[in-house]
Amino acid sequence: MAESPVLAWIAAGAAPPGEGALVRVDVGGRGILVCRASDRLYAIEDRCPHAGATLGDGRLTGFVLECPLHGGRLDVRDGSPVEAPIRRAAERFAVREGLRGELEVLLPQSA
Repeated sequence: MAESPVLAWIAAGAAPPGEGALVRVDVGGRGILVCRASDRLYAIEDRCPHAGATLGDGRLTGFVLECPLHGGRLDVRDGSPVEAPIRRAAERFAVREGLRGELEVLLPQSA
């Protein structure tokens, strides 16, 4: 039976974004895009599942993030595709505001 990965909250070195804003962070070797929608933080992989483009220059409207390359759209709540050409979900991460006011992302840790 495979062991479950050990998860840890990792500081992202950035302040949380304001409502409707996006901030790109590198955490644990991963590019992660964090946004705030309806006063909640969401984090997804900063890579379009369709073309691999960075999503950081995209536009957030409500919970929907538009890829700046081809205009595909994702729901930031779960990474699911909303509009083609995106057909696969983006990886989603748990995110929170830490005690020191900076973003923290929950990631698997190597032993």
